[in-house]
Amino acid sequence: MVLVGLVGGFLWYASDYYPAQDVALAVLAQDGDSITVQDNLTILSTQAPSDTALIFYPGAKVEATAYLPLLDQIRQLGVTCILVDMPFRMAIFAPNAAQGVMEQFPDIQHWYLAGHSMGGAMASQFAADHPDQVEGLILLGAYLYGDYPPADTLTIYGSLNQSVEDQLDYTENVVEIPGGNHAQFGNYGPQKGDPPASITAAEHLVFAGPKNLRP
Repeated sequence: MVLVGLVGGFLWYASDYYPAQDVALAVLAQDGDSITVQDNLTILSTQAPSDTALIFYPGAKVEATAYLPLLDQIRQLGVTCILVDMPFRMAIFAPNAAQGVMEQFPDIQHWYLAGHSMGGAMASQFAADHPDQVEGLILLGAYLYGDYPPADTLTIYGSLNQSVEDQLDYTENVVEIPGGNHAQFGNYGPQKGDPPASITAAEHLVFAGPKNLRP
């Protein structure tokens, strides 16, 4: 009975998540053939063939689709973006998901890994464990977890996201978004415990997208 209660409690916890909102859903609806879904992967293709790709791990309990506005900007830089829909919407249950993605796309020569919040922590762990496979790491509202070089890492966080700033023990390639918070890297609305941002979501993505993300 105790086990049943624990399982039931976890399933209830996991089912209470942040769904993608209208801006993200519009990206999915408008981009037609340039965005495809294969099992748990959403692939944002570039206009011209590319040998560079970014694998993205979503934040905990956030619908993966919420990150499409950000990834849509990145793919316009000529980088194929592959969004991973995690088990129970938590990257902690599939930290090595990037390995399977890489095996599915043998034509990609240059791999980058990115993640938001818990997704960033798990992406960092994978990069630390597989440094020869990952050319660079991008952490959004997250910090290095594992022994991966800061020189190959771009860390971006909102100035109102104090919990991330307090954990940073490195300064190389760190970008603070003035007035940014934790949630606006994705389009999923306010997040519990996260202060309201003093900039718009569009302004936030300028820092998280083309302004700084150039693998």
